[in-house]
Amino acid sequence: MANTPKIRFKGFTDDWEQRKLSDYLTTSSEKNVVGTYTKEDVLSVSGDVGIVNQIEFQGRSFAGASVLNYGVVGTGDVVYTKSPLRSNPYGIIKANKGKPGIVSTLYAVYHPNVNVDPNFVQCYFEQDTRLNNYLHPLVNKGAKNDMKVSDDNALKGMVQFPSLEEQQAISAFFKSLDNLITHHQRKINETKELKKFMLQKMFPKKGEKIPEIRFFGFTDAWEQRKLGDIANKVIEKNTGLLYIETFTNSAEFGVISQRDFFDRDISKIESLDGYYVVREEDFVYNPRISVTAPVGPINCNKLGRIGVMSPLYTVFRTHDVDITYLEQFFKSVYWHSFMRFNGDSGARSDRFSIKDNLFFEMPVPYPDIVEQRKIGEWLTSLDDLIMLHQRKYDELKDIKKVMLKNMFI
Repeated sequence: MANTPKIRFKGFTDDWEQRKLSDYLTTSSEKNVVGTYTKEDVLSVSGDVGIVNQIEFQGRSFAGASVLNYGVVGTGDVVYTKSPLRSNPYGIIKANKGKPGIVSTLYAVYHPNVNVDPNFVQCYFEQDTRLNNYLHPLVNKGAKNDMKVSDDNALKGMVQFPSLEEQQAISAFFKSLDNLITHHQRKINETKELKKFMLQKMFPKKGEKIPEIRFFGFTDAWEQRKLGDIANKVIEKNTGLLYIETFTNSAEFGVISQRDFFDRDISKIESLDGYYVVREEDFVYNPRISVTAPVGPINCNKLGRIGVMSPLYTVFRTHDVDITYLEQFFKSVYWHSFMRFNGDSGARSDRFSIKDNLFFEMPVPYPDIVEQRKIGEWLTSLDDLIMLHQRKYDELKDIKKVMLKNMFI
């Protein structure tokens, strides 16, 4: 077995030592017997965010009637959760980077010895494979999927750690990486909330002709058009199989190739001559409902190519309206009440049903074309910002995954 990792900070050359985890951690027997801590101080341990206050993380306390037998967790202590997670069937190991608190008796609490950085311990066990391989030989699972391992025995496995100085350097690196990941996640959430807010404010409320938030210089009252006034249903069938790429319309990803969404073609080529042709910037209504699309999503084909869509979908082509504006309008909830009033979920609870003639009666708020473009461009800029932060977030997560694999043994 190699005694040094593949990726290492400059200046560190010594071999990593193989020892039992008990050489680095000591089992804590400290309990909350005098009631120093209350239910408000109970901690939860999450695979994604580590050790956090239970009420702040989950919205309420799940503690029992008394917390006097709960284990005390100081800042810097290490906690092993004896409960299975999907990726970690033998539990998880995390360091408490926040305030002191208490955990239930289902958790094991350890004090770090002077030769270990507790944050390094968390980094070491953050890779699922390394954690699972360590715990698997030590843990027996009970009939109720509970962990049959004592607090002391959970430390009897072998680990390979470097010097304390190198541990601290590695911990500092992952802390900075986690801070960047958290930053971009926060920016994603903030921008999504801003987009949601603006979608509520930039279209007039029912019965009104002016939105609450408007760009400077626009003062005219908005008109209202029916969808059928600015769009025509596409009835062009794929006769002669001119096109063989099948599209689908996802609430999350928009109009996307069926192969990309399902990793394979679902439709059969012999049936494609009965499918509708979907050209660039055509809109598609998918009657399948979900939590994020309670009446089904409407999205625009922005793939830059022509494909086909099942006749279960409604395809329509617009005119006399800014496409980007209309695309953003369909990301709002403005039109949902019309759909609920004029349609229903039908015989299948996962599909919404509305007749074509009623669908194209849908009211669409209609400002001046210049204002339409301004609204569409601005809301799209928020989408671009979300995508930018999402891309950085994904890149950083990938970097962390690689580093967790290569900076440890």
